[in-house]
Amino acid sequence: MNHQPFETWLLDDKHLSAVEKRDLDAHIRVCRTCSALSETGLALRSAKAVSPAAGFTVRFQQRLAAQKIVERRRRVWGMFVLIFSGLGLLSWFAAPFVISFLSAPIEWITTAVGYFLFIFTSLRVLGDFLQVITQILPQFIPPYAWMVLFSAMAGVGLAWAVSIWQFARKPQGVNA
Repeated sequence: MNHQPFETWLLDDKHLSAVEKRDLDAHIRVCRTCSALSETGLALRSAKAVSPAAGFTVRFQQRLAAQKIVERRRRVWGMFVLIFSGLGLLSWFAAPFVISFLSAPIEWITTAVGYFLFIFTSLRVLGDFLQVITQILPQFIPPYAWMVLFSAMAGVGLAWAVSIWQFARKPQGVNA
């Protein structure tokens, strides 16, 4: 059974023509869902609107200010915990290097030179590998596959941007 026009007529407070009114009344007699929706709408329209109690806006603003203060304190404590735990973790990982640095400088100098040589040669090998791949790969993959690949990457990028936007939005209103 198609409820859409009847639900729209019941939820929108617009003037109905005689034919629409007749069709709606006939449908309400048959459909329990639309009948309940009609009764609920009548009850809501007949209910008396109650104005808020005296001082509502003042209490609301005070509660909002208190909530902002609590949120600010929580952020500050979170920042302190993050900073101190990060410094503790960094010092825990750095302690062996600092001890070896202070005990024998020649060891850390040779280690540092070896590490930088390793990084330099690794980057060079990676560059050569990427150069070979970029020369060979376009010959094996047809153009439509490149189009599909770049379209998929664009879709993932779009989904990522939308999800960042959704999570970064600040909620409106006040939590009770």
